Amino acid sequence: MQKTLIATGLISTLFAAPLLAENLNHTSQLLATGNCVQCDLSRAGLVLADLEGADLRGADLRFANLSQANLAGADLTGADLSGASLHSANLLGATLLGANLAGADLRQAYLVNTNLWGTRLDLAWTEGAIGLPRTLETAEQYYALGIVAANQRNYVDAIANYNQALNLKQDFAPAYLGRALVRLRLTDEAGAIQDAQIAAALFERQEDEGGQAIATGLIEEVNKRQGSGGGNGLGIQLLNLLGGFGSLLRFLL
Repeated sequence: MQKTLIATGLISTLFAAPLLAENLNHTSQLLATGNCVQCDLSRAGLVLADLEGADLRGADLRFANLSQANLAGADLTGADLSGASLHSANLLGATLLGANLAGADLRQAYLVNTNLWGTRLDLAWTEGAIGLPRTLETAEQYYALGIVAANQRNYVDAIANYNQALNLKQDFAPAYLGRALVRLRLTDEAGAIQDAQIAAALFERQEDEGGQAIATGLIEEVNKRQGSGGGNGLGIQLLNLLGGFGSLLRFLL
């Protein structure tokens, strides 16, 4: 399975609160440099802006006007685009991994080869959009939604999404690993070990040495810390050790 090269722990940075600064300064920075990570661009007027390849990870773009903007190849991972207008925008090859699209206007937007894992397109206006996925009912999509929910500490939704992923693809090892980490966070060490053991066996069968090593390492650490009386902080300590839920992004197709 081909994997994206996303750094471990990236998600925790991407979903941090936007930096507080004057909106106009950040808008000017974006237009001048194309780099505005975690910027406050809420309600910014960016109609027809040429933002090809722009780095907008974690940016606050709530109610921004990006109508007809060129966002080809832009990185909008974890950006808040709720209520934003992307009407007729060019998002060819852009990355919207885990972006908030609630109420966003994507009508007639160009979404060919756009990375939409972990987004809720059903909450956006998408009439006439070009390149929409044929279906959102895929194991990978539910898996990505599980990562987003877990990162936001919404563990009930995270488990529900991992369960949906496994209903659609019973041998989807990353979903077992994700669920193991959530159970670990909820101090369900027995459930975490059970899921991690299944994940390790599946990774081995699929010849994914990296995934197998992570699952096996989780099992060994839980057993070791249980034996030494790791205490109630065991789940948090192990999540920190393994890089947190963001490390699961490496398994996305």
